[in-house]
Amino acid sequence: MRVAITGISGRFGALLTRRLHRQHTVVGIDRRPFPGAPADVELHRIDIRRKRCEEVFRKGAFDAVVHLNVMHDPRASSADHHTFNIQGTTRVMQYCQRHGIKKLILLSSANVYGPRADNTQFLTEDAPLMGGERFHQIQDLIGIDMLGQSFFWKHPEVETVILRPVHIVGAVRNAPSNYLRLDRPWTLAGFDPMVQLIHEDDVAMGIERALRPGAQGIFNLAGCEPAPLSRIIELAGGRPLPIPHFAAGPMLERLWKMRLTTFPAPELDHLRYVCMVDAARAREVLGYTPRYDLDATLTHLRLTRALLAS
Repeated sequence: MRVAITGISGRFGALLTRRLHRQHTVVGIDRRPFPGAPADVELHRIDIRRKRCEEVFRKGAFDAVVHLNVMHDPRASSADHHTFNIQGTTRVMQYCQRHGIKKLILLSSANVYGPRADNTQFLTEDAPLMGGERFHQIQDLIGIDMLGQSFFWKHPEVETVILRPVHIVGAVRNAPSNYLRLDRPWTLAGFDPMVQLIHEDDVAMGIERALRPGAQGIFNLAGCEPAPLSRIIELAGGRPLPIPHFAAGPMLERLWKMRLTTFPAPELDHLRYVCMVDAARAREVLGYTPRYDLDATLTHLRLTRALLAS
């Protein structure tokens, strides 16, 4: 199978590439370089929004596209997010439809549901996407997710898969991994929500399962067993720093404006409310079962913290 990966040069793109290239022909598309790429991986350094990117799709004869090329920088402007994420994803979908690509996989996130006080214990794939109510940076991710749903119905000839993993941890530089790498992560006094994590390798495995012919639709991806946030911090090697809820928001907003933190204030909702998902459909349809338990997942995180610090 010839598989194109957009956003291949990110940490997760590199991890996925090293997993897939042994069984598939992998072609990468990214504006950034990919140092250390496997020798058999064909790379195109190009912006997916540029017209000449369509030539790569036209000549590539791809069987599947895995779209990872999404901007997550919370400091980027809303205009930059919209231009890159929404326009870029729209272009990729157009290329798939025009050039007869049979499968498109979009990596979304369980964060599109949003942490809320009124969430049910485990959310299914048909739960409303409420994550953008208080955190506008999630709105683009919801927009991409909804673009994928629309594309699924308009173009049934393309097997469209939308994956919504819970908090991914590992060598990736995302908010959950960055938070758990802190020696003294903030918590909100009086709150200890149950949290779901997923090992980055289990997400890659979920994508690999989704590449199988016939797989299509929306799938939550859960990883290891849920645990209280306090327990997760302990296993990650941190010591929680409890902050009163009424003070945490203003303090974090001030630190954000002074560029002394990478966490915007709306992220505090994840330290207060539950946002857990039901992954039964992924188990039944994709045959997905996570391989890493909580201890193994956080041991991996500790090892990547040491490597990143060296």
